[in-house]
Order: sequence, then C-alpha cells, then structure tokens
Amino acid sequence: MVGATTPSLWSIPAHRGFADALVAGLLPRYGGDALGLARLTLLLPSQRAIRSVTEAFVRALGEQDAVGGLLLPRMVVLGDLDLDEALGALLDPLDGPDVPPAADPTARWLRLAALIRQIEGDEAPKGAALLRRAWEAGQTMDRLAVEGIAPETLLSDEIVALVGEQAGHWQDSTRGFLKLMAHWRAELEAQGCVDPPTRRNLLFAHAARAWKAAPPKNPILAAGVTSASPALADLLRVVSELPEGGVVLPDLDLTLDDAVWDELGQAGHPDEPGGAPFGRSDAATHPQYHLKLLLNRMGVARGEVQLWQRSGPASAPPERARAISNLFLPPQASARWVDLPEKQRRLANVRLMESGHPGEEAQAIALLMREALEKPEKRVALVTPDRALAGRVVAHLARWGIGADDSGGQPLSQTLAGRFLLLLAEVAGEQATPVPLIALLGHPLVKAGEPRPRWLESVRALDLLLRGPRPDAGLEPIAGVIDKKASPRRKPGLIAWWREAEAMLSPLMAAAREEALPLSTLLDALVTCGEALCGQGLWGETDGRALASFVEGLRNASDGADLPIPPRDLPAVLRDAMDRISVRPAWGGHPRVAIYGLLEARMGRADLVICGGLTEGVWPGSPKPDPLLPPAVLRQLGVPGADFRIGLAAHDLAACLGAPEVVLSWARRDEGAPVIPSRFVLRVTAMLGEKLARDHRETRIPAWAGGLDVGRKVPPHPRPQPMPSKDQRRVDIAVTALDRLRADPYQFYAQAILGLRSIDALDAQPSPAWRGTAVHDILDAWHKAGAVPGTLAATAGVVLDSMQAHPLERSLWRPRLVAALEWIDSEVSALVAEGRRVIATEIKGEMKVDGIRIHGRADRIDRNPDGSLAVVDYKTGAPPSGKQVQAGFALQLGLIGMIAGDGGFVGAEGEATRFEYWSMTRRRKGEPGFGWRDEPILEKPKRSGIPREDFLPETEKFLREAIARWLLGSEPFTARLNPDIAGYNDYDQLMRLDEWLGLLGDEDDQA
Repeated sequence: MVGATTPSLWSIPAHRGFADALVAGLLPRYGGDALGLARLTLLLPSQRAIRSVTEAFVRALGEQDAVGGLLLPRMVVLGDLDLDEALGALLDPLDGPDVPPAADPTARWLRLAALIRQIEGDEAPKGAALLRRAWEAGQTMDRLAVEGIAPETLLSDEIVALVGEQAGHWQDSTRGFLKLMAHWRAELEAQGCVDPPTRRNLLFAHAARAWKAAPPKNPILAAGVTSASPALADLLRVVSELPEGGVVLPDLDLTLDDAVWDELGQAGHPDEPGGAPFGRSDAATHPQYHLKLLLNRMGVARGEVQLWQRSGPASAPPERARAISNLFLPPQASARWVDLPEKQRRLANVRLMESGHPGEEAQAIALLMREALEKPEKRVALVTPDRALAGRVVAHLARWGIGADDSGGQPLSQTLAGRFLLLLAEVAGEQATPVPLIALLGHPLVKAGEPRPRWLESVRALDLLLRGPRPDAGLEPIAGVIDKKASPRRKPGLIAWWREAEAMLSPLMAAAREEALPLSTLLDALVTCGEALCGQGLWGETDGRALASFVEGLRNASDGADLPIPPRDLPAVLRDAMDRISVRPAWGGHPRVAIYGLLEARMGRADLVICGGLTEGVWPGSPKPDPLLPPAVLRQLGVPGADFRIGLAAHDLAACLGAPEVVLSWARRDEGAPVIPSRFVLRVTAMLGEKLARDHRETRIPAWAGGLDVGRKVPPHPRPQPMPSKDQRRVDIAVTALDRLRADPYQFYAQAILGLRSIDALDAQPSPAWRGTAVHDILDAWHKAGAVPGTLAATAGVVLDSMQAHPLERSLWRPRLVAALEWIDSEVSALVAEGRRVIATEIKGEMKVDGIRIHGRADRIDRNPDGSLAVVDYKTGAPPSGKQVQAGFALQLGLIGMIAGDGGFVGAEGEATRFEYWSMTRRRKGEPGFGWRDEPILEKPKRSGIPREDFLPETEKFLREAIARWLLGSEPFTARLNPDIAGYNDYDQLMRLDEWLGLLGDEDDQA
C-alpha cells in the first residue's frame, strides 16, 4: 500500500464493468485469508450499489474452481442519515453532541408551507401551489446545505450586490427565500435539529477528523462515489490517505489529453482567490466534469489517479474506451473528429436503433431482449429514465412469459394502492362527481374476494344510471337518480346497495364539506373510508405497504405543521407528494433481465445494454433552473448550475457504452408530436460519419417490430345489408324513427331490431337531446300548472335546478333559454286570445297501420277555434326544412296527426290541420330575439313542403311504403341508403362506415 500521506485513488474504465472489475481486484487484494474481506469496509453511494457489488461477488465465486463460502465486506451507504449507526464501533462514539438529529423532511415540507403563508399573508399561493412552493424552497435549502454554504453567506456584501443587479422578480424571490430560511433556522435551533444534508455533512466531517486523528486498523475503501459535495470530498481525501484505504472512481478518463481536461473549465477551482468557483465557459455538460470537480475539491491531481488493473467478466474491447473519450470531447476539441482514423471513431458492437413512435420502440426493445435470452447465461439490461417506456417493455416481455422487474420503480401515485387513495381524495374534493366515484367503487381493491362479483354488478348498474350530465354535488342526489331511472325490478336491490356504499363514504364526505381541515384529519377520514371499502387488503402488497408508510409519515408530520388544507386541494397535494415516492418491485423477475433507471443502472452490468428513450428532454432531461435563486448568485456561491445534471446523464450513458454490446434506441416522435433525438445520439452519428453511422444502424429488429402485430391483408368490409327474418322484422315504429328507417335502414335495424342504444359518457356535456328534454319538462310543468302568463321563466328556474347538469352549463344556457321561453309565453297568450287552446302536452299515443304499431309522444296538441287540431313540436335547434318533409324524411308531425285522427291520444282526438315547429333559436332575417314558428306547408311564398290538404295523405303514403318494403317485405336494411340525408351517426362504427363509404361507386349503388 502507498504511504499514509499520499492519496491512493484508482479509476475503473467504463469498458471494464465497474462492479465486476471492483470485485475482481478486491479478491486478491483483501481475500488472502478467510477473514480478509470481512475486515474491509466498503463505502458505496447507494443501496442499489450494495446490491450490484453483492451480485458481482456471487458471480465471481461462481467462476472460481474451488467451492466454498465467502464472508463479504461490510458495505455502508455514504450519505445515509444513520451513517453513525451503520459504521458502528468503527467510529464510536460518532453520534456525539456535535451531530444533532435530522429534521423529518416531510415535517419540514409542511412547516415551510405554513411559514410561507405566515410571512406572505394574503399574497401567498393557496392549496397545492403553496405546498409546491414549500417543496421548491426545501430543495433550494438542501442544494445550499450540500455545498456547505451557510445562510450567512447569502447576506455577504458581494452576494447582496449581485442580487441587486438581477431582475425585479429575482430580487423579490431571493428576499422571500432569505426570510423563510431565517424563520426555519430559528425553529430548527429551538428543536435542536438540523436539515438532513447538514447532518450528513457533520457526519462526514466528524468521520474525517476521527480517521485522520486515529486511522482505523481495518481497511476502508470508497468505491463508485461521484458526488462532489465539499464535505464528502474532504472525507474521500482522508479515506484515500488511510494506510490501507483508497478511493475507486468510476470511469475517470485517464487518457484524456491535458489540454482537453483544462478545457472542461474551472470546476470548483477559481482562477484567482475569491473568484467564482464556476466559470461561464465551464463544460458542465461533459461526463468528466463532475469528476474533475470532485478531484479539485479533494485537492488531488488527475495524474495521481492510477488505473485499476482488473477487469470484469463482461468487459468490452479496450478500444471502446478511447472511442467513448473521443465521443464526448468538449466543443473545441471535438473539431479533431475530422482527423480521427476510422478505428478510433468506430464503436464496435454499438448499434443505433430508430423507431417510429414509443410503442414501436418498446416492441423493438422487447424483441432485442427476447433474442438475447436465447443465448445461455447472456444477461441483458434496459436502461432508461422513461418509466412509461419501461412499463411498455415489461408488458411486451410478458407475452413471452418473461417476468421483468423495473427496478427504477414507479411513482406511488401510479400504483394500485396509491391510485385508490387518490380516487378517495378526488371523490371527497369533488363531492362525489360521477367519474371518480365510479372509478373508486369499481377499483380492483374494493370488496376483493367473494363479495366482489355482486358488488360490481351494482357498480355497473349505477354507472349506466349516472351516464349523461352530472347530478348535483354530494351523495344524496345519487339516490334520487336511482329512484328516477332504475327499472322497477332492479330498484330495490340497487337502493339497498347504495345505502351500504353511502354509509361507507358519508364520514369522508362530511369531512370534505368543511372549508379547511388539518391534513391529519383528512388523512384519518381517507384511511377510515379506504379500510371500510377494501379492508386490510389495502395495505397488503408492496405498494400497499409503501402507501401505509407514506400516510403514517404524512399524518405524523402534519400534527405540528399548523397547515389546514381545503378538501378540494387534497388530490393535488397528495399526488405531488406521492409522485416523489418510487415503489420498486420485490425480487422475482427473470434472473438475466434487468430494467433500470439511470440511478439504478450505475454500477450495474450486462452483456447487452439497451439505452432507451434517447430523446431531448428525456435523456438528458430538460435542465430545471432553481426557481428561487438567480443562476448568477448560485454560480458565485459555488453551486453547480442546472446543466450539471446533463453532465451526469452523459456520464451514465458513457458507463452504459462500456458494455460488450450496446444498443442506443430512440423514437422519432412521442405521444403527441415529433421529437429531437438526444444530443448524445447526434454526437454519436456526427463522430461516426455518414458511412460508419449507416453501418451501425440496427434495421432488422425495428422491421420485425413493425410487422409483429400486423395481420394478413383483408379486403375492405362490404356495405352492410342485413336481412333479418320475417318475424324479426315485425317491430314497432316510433314517430321519430320513420325518418331513420327511410334514410338509413341499418340504423333503424340496429336500434329497433337489435335493441342497441348509444350510451352517454359519465359527466357528459349536456347534449341537444338533454336540452330538448329540459325544454319539454319546463313547458309541460308550465301548462299543467295552468300556463299562467308571466310565470314560465320561474317554472324554468325550478326545473333546471332539479335537472342533471353542471351549474356552469345551466348558467350559460339559461339567459338564451329564458329569452325563448318569454316568446313562447307571449305567443301562447296571443293564441289563447284568438280562441286556440292547449289541450294536451307530453301526451303518449299509438295506432296500428298494416298491423304495425306506430307510437309516440306529442310535445303539444292545441284545439283550434274551428275544432280541428294543431300539432306543435318544440325544437331547441333548427327545424327540418320544407324539402326534407317533401322528400319524406321529417314526418313526425304528420304521424302525430295520424294518431290523433285515429283516436290514439286520449282527450286529444280529432283531425289535425296545422303542423307547427316552434323553434327556440335566434330569429331569421336578422330580427332580434329568440323564438319563431313555422309550418312545412307548401303555401306562398314558400317553394317547398307539402300542401296542407295533402300533408296527412302523403305522410300515410310514405309510412305504408316503408312498412311494405322493410317490415312486411324482404328488402335489406342497407346502411346509408340515402347518404346525402343528414341524420344520426350513433351506429357508424358498428356499420364500419369508414371502410366502405369511400368505395361506393355508381349511382345505382348509392340509390
């Protein structure tokens, strides 16, 4: 070993595989006797790194000839808040009075929100926005603490002067942040706590002092650490100087020219004393930049770092390391690409794979992984920061029975248990609107087990009843919907079921009616309701346990926060918090398949590594500047800028490129628009040049992926012409369905013979049919109340307030409706004065023609002064034109007149002579106001319609012709028989309209 005062540092190149190469060197260095490795303490950057090194030890043992056991070294995570306990007696007593406990991060988040509201008063953001602001403030505090920057530094003359030069919003933001930090520090001092990064820094400093004063007897080695925080850099310097200590860095490029190394910039080492640690021209996006920053803060020159002489079993060719180094040259040095010989530009066994869209990319990646598993013992890994892409790949692999675990995890908010809690919060916050309510009641965790089938039957029945515009807020109106809409057979059981569900939801809904409540109270209500619906199964699986931990931590943290939350903001608050928690699967996937996020992939290794999602904004992610402190201030303080994370992403890619086989994958577009390939991909193609880039293209797998789900070519679907049997044809005709039968027989067939009905969406926007129903209900109620002049508008208010529609919709439509109703009010009064009177509204009637029942409902029937009848049809839109009626495609008025003449309307019998449409649209010919009436009668000056004396006979002729052709005859129910007639489109998808409409040929086919 090197002397105690000389730092011992090594670097493992990317092409050697860090974890395997590390273990390959540790075994001969420390494994001379049975307890040699057990005496070693390995300081590693993360729990995932511990797992990777452990797996590497297992692989190394499997390759040795001798069979035996092995005592692994003690592996400790640097940065663990309980580092003192993890190291144990090695640094006893580490947890002395100078290392206070860390404040709970969740409690800090909530308390910062309360402090922001206290400081800013009415100007503070509300609800979820306030908590987002508090989270951002906490992140900024942590960034400063990690860099060892004391709050007093922000008040130095230099920083104050720099803030004064910034834009006004930056000045306000900085002042607000300083006030908040002062309040929070005062509370920390009162509690005897520190922020978590501060505690880590104190632990690092204490360990550094202790080990420097009394070096441990057993060896300590730090491996894989890339964080460049000053306190950690000081500790690593001490570790590197221990008698049997050392630091092993991942992929420090020792072959990089000194000129290129200098071109990376200052990297925390200012050119002059007191200067800014980071220069404006620093190449922060370079993958070696953060390692240069670490070495500078350790006070170690790159020349003092040695090459780790061992390689892992899955190492790539050595020339790959040189190509990777050339790939990431900074701007000036990259000009040498034009002079590089081909062998120094070639990335052997690296393929470039471009797909059309994310779905195709996932399919292609899954095929690559499936193909790799055909070779025994070959390991394959997908590395991507895109969790959606990872989820797609997992699903595709499942089709071949390959279980792949995404160790990058998924946000708690997207897990089964997390989504259930969010649905509970949405039901509470939105007062049981249909969409979240039905989603909650049908959630897979609700009533799991034996009771679930019966429960789901009721949920589906309620789903159908709630279709259409939403009912009034709360649980109470839902019982009214069931009572009004449910069939007599289903109603008793459905009401009993709803009472059971309502009893479970009521405590939560009662709490949600409060203006604001403590977060702990709201969480208690959510938990109580959740356990009533799901039982203890809510907490049973991995995501349930993560949810339980989250809820418990949030509940405990909220007790002292003094932060009431409006229930309507609860879903957004919980979603923001749950998005920050990653739930990782338990062990159990395929042993040779791994799916990693960027953090999880560090130190991992596979024979084939697929880097997926290589597009700008994904890998690398879009840089996010600090929202509270200006970039110039952070740069002067020595805090790495937003571009620093791009350099980390580049280093992650460089490590992946060291695998034996690598595929770089990206898609040309995302879910919504074209995207730009990652800057790293563009660098690869630029360095390779046109010819080499073409040679590196992977075209075989994308072609397979594109054709994997493509079926054989089939001819277009023919125009539907169903031919039901004689008995099936004999169905009733509604007065509104004759138009459909004559214009589009297939639609009539689907509705009347097949019995299919279109279903509205949940919480749907009010449709024209809804508006028509509202108008009919209003006018019916007004007429039945005596049609007192001047009271129609008041009746409309009562009816609208009781109908299913969003209050905003009612408010927007009401003024226009009231204007039209006022016209109807005055028009009816005028007709009554002339001797015409209303004798029936919303009356049902029927008759038989050629043995076929004709039935319908009349909006209104009046008795004329001469004793004849006037048939009135209300329209919220434009009525049919005279040409449509003349052609026989708007016959509702005539059919109602025929039923009245046949005595089918009880109390409204007689001969109809007037056939009126009362439209509530804006008046024609530029006249102001709403409401007008018209008859489709051919009288001067009209040029279309049916003469009055022929109106009923013509209607009867069209009716009997239709009955003879389709209901009593054998004519097929041809789809879109008259395609030029505007009509319904409820069944266009069923008839597969798009497949054959454009293929209609000659006029005979269209006839």
